[in-house]
Amino acid sequence: MTMGGSFLDFGLGGKSVLISGGTSGIGFAAAREFLAEHASVTLLGRQESRGAQAIDRLAEFPKQRMRFIAADVRNEEDCRRAVKAACDCFGGLDILINSAGIYAEGALTDMKEAKLRAILETNVMGTILLSKAAIHELIKRKGTIVNIASDAGLHGNYFASVYCASKGAVVLFTRALALELAAKKVRVNAVAPGDILTEMTEEQLSASSLSHEEALREMASVYPLSRIGKAKEVADLIVFLASSRAAFITGSVYAIDGGLTA
Repeated sequence: MTMGGSFLDFGLGGKSVLISGGTSGIGFAAAREFLAEHASVTLLGRQESRGAQAIDRLAEFPKQRMRFIAADVRNEEDCRRAVKAACDCFGGLDILINSAGIYAEGALTDMKEAKLRAILETNVMGTILLSKAAIHELIKRKGTIVNIASDAGLHGNYFASVYCASKGAVVLFTRALALELAAKKVRVNAVAPGDILTEMTEEQLSASSLSHEEALREMASVYPLSRIGKAKEVADLIVFLASSRAAFITGSVYAIDGGLTA
């Protein structure tokens, strides 16, 4: 990566990165950026078919620097197995990105218990369980964790109470775990994106009664920068926070939302 004509070395060459939710959206964009920085990446997701597709979409990078593990972050044994597989393949673990997440909106009284549990178990327990599984390996390498929170974890959103609760939990988990691991030299931070143009956002837009263009314009209208974000923009921030350039940053939650929470 270059800035102002000079090369910025993020010191990620040879690092081992594990990314949950790595087959799509922000997780996939982060995988691409880490690979571009010469790191090795283990993608974690539930579906083998989507994992194979993600690896195919990263074909410009050496295949020996990436792999996919089928696992469910809601299952503690799956989390332990995924961490072990990443370590076995790439010699250890330096960076964990907790990107797996579910979004759902609607009045609380209309939401079925199964949906409530799916949101909380994926967004909250998934982040906690995978972090727990990775901590001992991260301590060995003085590694780092970057969690994907949301602007919805910083303020309330209409008809998204459970999603807001889940991402608010990720925010405070990030801050508390950063304090817990600081003495072990493991840093923990989070990014809090606003609306980002991903597959998940496209589903929201397609559910609107408006045309795609009108729905996108309406979504963008609440942002001071008059647009929604790109997955690569969030991925760039994740890479920075995971790198030696952010060596004195821990327990922080970075809004990346075009000014929405300002």
